Amino acid sequence: MAESYFTIPRNELRKVLLSIGMEDKSILSLFNMLNKAHRHINAISFVTTLERMGGTREKSARVLRKLGMDDVVIANVFRMVDESKIDAEIGRIYDASIDFGD
Repeated sequence: MAESYFTIPRNELRKVLLSIGMEDKSILSLFNMLNKAHRHINAISFVTTLERMGGTREKSARVLRKLGMDDVVIANVFRMVDESKIDAEIGRIYDASIDFGD
């Protein structure tokens, strides 16, 4: 996927997040995280964060469309989110250790 940048004013993002049912507390938490990342986040991390905060794929897609992403790009983002989850699960399995005692 080609690198693209999408920008949305903070107030507009807040309105979009409220429209999908996100609570003010969660929005504030998300904005704090974005501020720590210099107001920049990749789409995969953004969707993953929305999902951790209780968002659905449908709601995430609405936010991404508001940013100007088309459905092909959104589908690719969701595919990469799924792949990163699979990679994380595999990593947990491989990071497991077994100690054999005497």
